[in-house]
Amino acid sequence: MKSYKIFYQFVSELARVAAPGATIIIVTWCHRNLAPSEDSLKPDELNLLKKICDAYYLPDWCSPSDYVKIAESLSLEDIKTADWSENVAPFWPAVIQSALTWKGLTSLLRSGWKTIKGALVMPLMIQGYKKGLIKFSIITCRKPQAAIEGEPEAASPSVE
Repeated sequence: MKSYKIFYQFVSELARVAAPGATIIIVTWCHRNLAPSEDSLKPDELNLLKKICDAYYLPDWCSPSDYVKIAESLSLEDIKTADWSENVAPFWPAVIQSALTWKGLTSLLRSGWKTIKGALVMPLMIQGYKKGLIKFSIITCRKPQAAIEGEPEAASPSVE
C-alpha cells in the first residue's frame, strides 16, 4: 500500500493556514482514479510513473479521488475536482518543439544534466496522458467558517 502521508500533510497545512471560509485550490498532476474493481494501478502504469518520478525527483503520485478523501478527512467542504488535462495537453508538444530549436538546445545544454533529463522525459508525460494515466487536476474545497475542532489556529503575523 502506497503511503499518502506527504499529500495528507500538504492538504492539512493548506487547511491549517487558510482563514475560516477560505477557498483552497490545488492544481497538480495526478494519476487516474482507480476503477471500483482495482486495488492499484497496473504494473505498466506504475513503471511509467516511476520513470517520470525518477527524472523529475517527484514523490509518488496520487489520484484526484485521493485528494477528495484527504479533504473529507479534514472536514473541508464544497470539495470539487476537474480534469484540465485537455487544456494543458498542447503544452508538451510545444515544449518539445521549442527544445529542438538552436536556442532551445543551447539553453538546455547550459542549464545542466537535471534539466536535460527532465526534457528527455517529456515524451513519457505525453505517453501517460495519451493512455489516460496522467491527469492535470484541479481540486477545490473550502475551510469551514467555524474552526475545525482540535485544529490549532494559524499564527497571525505581528504588525508593529
